[in-house]
Amino acid sequence: QVQLVESGGGPVQAGGSLRLSCSASGSIFSFAAMGWYRQAPGKQRELVAAITSGDSTRYADFVEGRFTISRDNAANTMTLQMNSLKPEDTGVYLCFADTGQWLRRTWGQGTQVTISL
Repeated sequence: QVQLVESGGGPVQAGGSLRLSCSASGSIFSFAAMGWYRQAPGKQRELVAAITSGDSTRYADFVEGRFTISRDNAANTMTLQMNSLKPEDTGVYLCFADTGQWLRRTWGQGTQVTISL
């Protein structure tokens, strides 16, 4: 079974940048899609960005061009570069991967992102 481990979260001031990484336990070459959700206290989990095996990308409206998702098949890693961070970007960021014939979704444990003024 695939295991995903996130890293790169932390505290940062508004306007700053963070680079989140999601490392998989095996090859991500065949993963149909990978991406990031986030969950803020008291709010529903929401999609941030996703990328397919063909490198098609999708972003939430609130990203507004500030984030870039990418995947490195050789390194079995997906990254989310986040720039111009805002306090409302605060939350736990969770990596996911859709794999196999039935597109089984696997989640990472999450990494905390805290943006302060």
